[in-house]
Amino acid sequence: MDLSQKEEELMQYLWKLEKAFMKDLLELYPEPKPAPSTVATLLKRMTKKGFVDYEQMGRSRQYYPLVEKSDYFSKHVNGLIKKFFNNSAAQFASFFTSETELSEEELEELKTIVEKEIERKNQ
Repeated sequence: MDLSQKEEELMQYLWKLEKAFMKDLLELYPEPKPAPSTVATLLKRMTKKGFVDYEQMGRSRQYYPLVEKSDYFSKHVNGLIKKFFNNSAAQFASFFTSETELSEEELEELKTIVEKEIERKNQ
């Protein structure tokens, strides 16, 4: 099950804070801030979907993510590669490097990352 765009935005704030009360999450939103009831509804849906849980503290709830940010985005990148690039990481990399107008410095950095990963897998 996936998060909606609004849920994903809220999840980004929760990943940033690691644990947060609703007022903490509301503070991170830019103006105009959503209504507290909107955020409460999003948190309720995200809890039902298994992305978020909370600890009851008096009358307040402290929310925390159940899913790691890296796991969530890894799943999405893999889905993107499968859906749009015939399950070919090479096609994805080709598209990514040619269509995003990366600088030579950024391409070198990517090359270094790839080379380190190759070394790690050869050990």
